[in-house]
Amino acid sequence: MSRPEDSLPPDLFYNDTESRKYTTSSRIKNIQASMTHRALELLDLTFPSLILDVGCGSGLSGEILSDVPPDEGGPHVWVGMDISSSMLAQALDRDVEGDMLLADIGQGVPFRAGSFDAAISISAIQWLCNAESSDVSPDGRLKRFFDGLYASLRRGGRAVCQFYPKNSQQRSMISNAAIKAGFGAGILEDDPDTKSLKVYLVLTVGGGDITGTVGGLADVDVQGARRKERKRGVEREKKGSKAWIMRKKGQMEAKGKVVKATSKYTGRKRKIAF
Repeated sequence: MSRPEDSLPPDLFYNDTESRKYTTSSRIKNIQASMTHRALELLDLTFPSLILDVGCGSGLSGEILSDVPPDEGGPHVWVGMDISSSMLAQALDRDVEGDMLLADIGQGVPFRAGSFDAAISISAIQWLCNAESSDVSPDGRLKRFFDGLYASLRRGGRAVCQFYPKNSQQRSMISNAAIKAGFGAGILEDDPDTKSLKVYLVLTVGGGDITGTVGGLADVDVQGARRKERKRGVEREKKGSKAWIMRKKGQMEAKGKVVKATSKYTGRKRKIAF
């Protein structure tokens, strides 16, 4: 069975017909509700929160966020963003409570820093791994998304992204992009080795403890430690050393900036002249 993201970009795939089918399917609504409740369990919110719903679609997850009872930390206020105008039209027709924005998450998350207490995403971020044109890269889209998501969450905030990776390489691409953005990250699998496999990327910002978030749960792969190891390696580079200069020049070249050519004198200390 072909995957939707392999056929068309999401704004074209979810046209009026597909959006209506998705929203009215009792099977899809039950699956979406189950995954949203699981995401809320992983967020572990103890107070009414402002939540960003990434790839909110027709508001199926948002309705659940609005209906969380007070004894479970709710109700929550949510803001959704989605690239499909047809999906958002379905949400408006259903009169959901959240505010919604027509936006491409691959271009970033356009909110003020620290705006949200938490974020969820159900069946959306795997679409970032498909480039619709030769001048758009999946790596660039993932970077812009996770950089923007990290900035939009308050310190100590959490995000849970359920997604369907095509393969292990795509799964690693997504989790590594989140780690590079600064998140502590863990992968949780529900129903592993079955056709009902669900993959959740659990993310924490700043003071959040990813180990505590998913501690005690089965089939958890905590990945945040990789970032700490890499950071310690960078800190051992002495500022002004040849290795430090070469790394900085590589970063500048990657941004398309012109840098001076490397020579045998690069990074060499000059003798003090009297």
